[in-house]
Amino acid sequence: MTRKHSLPYFPRDYLGEKAVEYDNLAWMERNQKNTTLKCVEYLFDPTLGNYELMDYSNYLILDMGCGTGFSTEVLFNLGFNVVAIDILMDMLERAYQKKVCRYEKSLEELLLASISMLPFKPQIFDFILSISAYNFIIHNKSEIKSIKRVLNDTARTLSCILKEKGRMVIEFYPHNEKELHLFVSSFISNNFNGFYIKDNPDQTGGQTFLLLKKEVK
Repeated sequence: MTRKHSLPYFPRDYLGEKAVEYDNLAWMERNQKNTTLKCVEYLFDPTLGNYELMDYSNYLILDMGCGTGFSTEVLFNLGFNVVAIDILMDMLERAYQKKVCRYEKSLEELLLASISMLPFKPQIFDFILSISAYNFIIHNKSEIKSIKRVLNDTARTLSCILKEKGRMVIEFYPHNEKELHLFVSSFISNNFNGFYIKDNPDQTGGQTFLLLKKEVK
């Protein structure tokens, strides 16, 4: 899969009827849900260190850029307490419809919010996931100074809202190694440690997983 053919244009391809079309794509749902399961596994990757895992219902997880709720549904069904955000109401409305259709009390919250302007108190989340959305925080930014500022400000906020020893997995699509380095550096500079995984190590861009844990000061 190449960036040209596999990644929609933001935000145009996520609005109106495009949001409905996105939500009805069986292959998209399958890919997003499988990726979410993989990200949950990566949260507890032993390379990040041992983690005394309890029942998922003991944890509060943030789903950043939840879209129409494919990832949120997986996390909810696993038993997590979920807070999900998206910046586009058109996508969030589809996720809300799925929540309502469950006809049961739900512990998840769906909020209209930007990844780069998160409205949360310090040290509230045990874990954070982001599936195919983190790229968009630098949308329409071309100057390197502006890109670095947004990346560092966002990473600093994520460190703040994570509990001590909290973990985060971000699945995203950097254009190239230079852009990947900018994203990684923003986390390393803001109290995170970790590494990245590519399904295809020879690919300069493409699907990338950042596995991160908050360092204890």
